Order: sequence, then structure tokens, then C-alpha cells
Amino acid sequence: MDDRVGAAYLAEVARALRQYKTLADRAVAQTAPEAIFRHLDGEANSIAVLIQHMAGNMRSRWTDFLTTDGEKPDRNRDAEFEVGPGTDLAKLLDAWEDGWRRTLGAIEALRLDDLLREVRIRGEPLTVVQAIERQVCHYAYHVGQIVLLAKHARGAAWEPLSTPRRRRA
Repeated sequence: MDDRVGAAYLAEVARALRQYKTLADRAVAQTAPEAIFRHLDGEANSIAVLIQHMAGNMRSRWTDFLTTDGEKPDRNRDAEFEVGPGTDLAKLLDAWEDGWRRTLGAIEALRLDDLLREVRIRGEPLTVVQAIERQVCHYAYHVGQIVLLAKHARGAAWEPLSTPRRRRA
């Protein structure tokens, strides 16, 4: 891979991930704490569940990213979809911040010659580029869900996170 392309790719991945984190953070900041734990229905994830799941995924995927399988043996993915007793917003946000630190730290530590290395997720061999793309798509998907749920909870008081729609007089 051309060094300029690789460097541009890594910079863009870091920029995009930071943007997704900012969108989610701004959405959560507009959401009442009780609404963060609310499920729209019996099958829907709450914002709390999405934060918990993303944090668990990030911890698993990005810890020792280049040297161990991205699905760590101590991860209990199913438990990420149930908010346990005693889990409060502060605990969730601590795990969220830790996950993002691990993610961005792993991305920022990559060298250009790492991009085509093989890593594994659940035993599946992927190039580093493939593994990164898989995770960026996964995080974008869940951040979109967080934003939608936060907007729904906030209602008419929602402050747009991007350019608001034009309103006709």
C-alpha cells in the first residue's frame, strides 16, 4: 500500500471515529438519565444497552489488537444486552470512555506496515484494514441508534447535531 494512502486512511479512520463518539456524546448529553435506560419496547435496546455493548466490544476488539483474537475469552457479549442491577450512568460512561480510549489508542499506534497484517476476530482471519472497517461500520450503526433514541426521548426540545433542516416560514 502506498504510504500516502495508508497515512491518509489511518487519519480518516481516527477522524471518523472521533466524529461518531462526538455525535453519541452530544446525543446522550441531551437525554434525561431515566430515558437513557428506557426501552421503547420489549425487543428494543436502550441507549444504556447500546453504550454497554459498544464499550464491551471496544474493550474486546482493541485490547492487544495486533496480537490476540478480537473476541476475548472473558467477554460476555450476551450480558452486554442486559443492564445489571447497580449499573448507573456514571458506570456506563466510564466503560464508554475506556472503550473509546482503547479504540483510538490502538488506531493511533498502528504503523503503515501494520495495515495488511492478519488479525483475527472469533478466529476469522482479517487484514487490519478489514478489521478496522468492520468496527467502524459497527460503531456507526450503533451511534445512529443512540442518536435516534435520544432524539425520540428529547422530542421537540432536541437540538440538532448537524445542520438542521430548513424551516419554511
